[in-house]
Amino acid sequence: MNFPTILTSVRIGLIPIFVGVFYLPEANFIAALVFAFAALTDWLDGYLARRWNQTSALGAFLDPVADKLMVVVALVFLVEAHPSPWLAIPAAIIIGREITISALREWMAGIGQRAKVAVSVIGKVKTTAQMIALIMLLYEEPFLDQPVYEIGFVLLYIAAVLTLWSMTVYLQAALPMLMDNDK
Repeated sequence: MNFPTILTSVRIGLIPIFVGVFYLPEANFIAALVFAFAALTDWLDGYLARRWNQTSALGAFLDPVADKLMVVVALVFLVEAHPSPWLAIPAAIIIGREITISALREWMAGIGQRAKVAVSVIGKVKTTAQMIALIMLLYEEPFLDQPVYEIGFVLLYIAAVLTLWSMTVYLQAALPMLMDNDK
């Protein structure tokens, strides 16, 4: 197992730690820190894999799984901690998109067309907005007199819009294959 794949595995291993920390009293900072570290490994593992030419089938499989698990767990916990349709709506959009696009990529790979739904720039911007939003929502407290939670909330809606946009782009790219195989 190469170092980038180890980083991805660490990200998966951080999920139960995040869960445990999330439920500790007054642990917003620690939960946000664990999530931020996991988000950093998301960027770092891909960067190192490409830079060191250490891409692998295992890493290519685990990386999106780790990303989805991390984001979904954080969203579910935030909605549980702050029950509100205003938080649940973007969470449902993001989770629904992740499931849909994961299934689409799996199907496209099965017909040899995985490259048609490869990660796009919009997807990368969406992921960045999601990660920053989730860190801010987890932290909750004002920082340098800035309303961190509220900024995170706005960023989550921006991420949800980017989520819908990127899903539309991926579905449009796959549409010819979806329609061609609909016989």
